[in-house]
Amino acid sequence: MADTTILIVDDDPEITDALARGLQMHGYATLAESTVEAAAKRFPDGQVAAAIIDVMIGRDSGIDLVRALRAAGHAKPILMLSALTEVTDRMAGLEAGADDYVVKPFAFDELVARLQVQLQRSVTAHCVLDPASRTVRGQTREAILTEREFDLLAMLHDKAGTVISRGEIFDTLWANEGSSSENVVDVYIGYLRKKLAPMDDFHFGINTIRNRGFVFQHLD
Repeated sequence: MADTTILIVDDDPEITDALARGLQMHGYATLAESTVEAAAKRFPDGQVAAAIIDVMIGRDSGIDLVRALRAAGHAKPILMLSALTEVTDRMAGLEAGADDYVVKPFAFDELVARLQVQLQRSVTAHCVLDPASRTVRGQTREAILTEREFDLLAMLHDKAGTVISRGEIFDTLWANEGSSSENVVDVYIGYLRKKLAPMDDFHFGINTIRNRGFVFQHLD
């Protein structure tokens, strides 16, 4: 059951068993993998709702695993687990795409509370834009955008409900390139609409306002 199954990725069987028992006591099903390769295969098959990944998995890096999962467009919540306490270590995990970082030793109730927060966010978020992976995520689907597509969508998203003119978009994203014209805005709006269709999956729309520009609108 993907809605309650948590993937544990750790090469230490004692830690894996302890996490599994604790999560099961809180009503979650669990899966466990001890290698990066096996863990990476669990995400595309839809078996898991979230993952708890150790920073070091044998000789491999859990941070590299997280980065690869996010680059591949996987949006499931990920908590990183580590004995490393330096700020730079936590930053590395979060910058790779982890949703939270829990330092050992930890109170199990705190771990579960953090996990529940991330699971709730993944359910209630209408759309999430992730600059690190240039991914837009909805409740049921996600898409990876090009750098310029993402910049355009982020600009519209940040000013949701406000009509933005072609000229303003062009000046912000293309003016420094010299040879482009404002028509490039319409071209990239078309790219976004095609790549994200149907936009209802992401709970927003990009509407054209005649003679004025474009507006990003969240759907109720």
